[in-house]
Amino acid sequence: MELICIQCPRGCAMNVEKKDGEVFVTGNFCPKGKEYAISETVEPRRVVTSSVRAEHGRVSVKTDRAVKKTEIFAVMAKIRAAKVLKNVQIGDIIIENVDNEGANVVATAPYRV
Repeated sequence: MELICIQCPRGCAMNVEKKDGEVFVTGNFCPKGKEYAISETVEPRRVVTSSVRAEHGRVSVKTDRAVKKTEIFAVMAKIRAAKVLKNVQIGDIIIENVDNEGANVVATAPYRV
């Protein structure tokens, strides 16, 4: 499999091969590229950005860390079910432990009731 690294502006073109349960990476310039390629091959993760309903509009939110790509729909279901009923500041936790692995959904903009 071929990947373009997104860990830095260099954008290394990497080749990733999975053989006997091991992942082999070539073409990376730095260790971050290798980590990224292994993660994308073994268990891809993404930061989820969205918005949560509020009394008078919506509050923009994101996960404070990447969640498993396979869990994005479950995370989004929890985000869609949530509602903000109080004032929030940037970084306030809206949904705690949304993925059951420690990722929180946090506000990315302030909101006043």
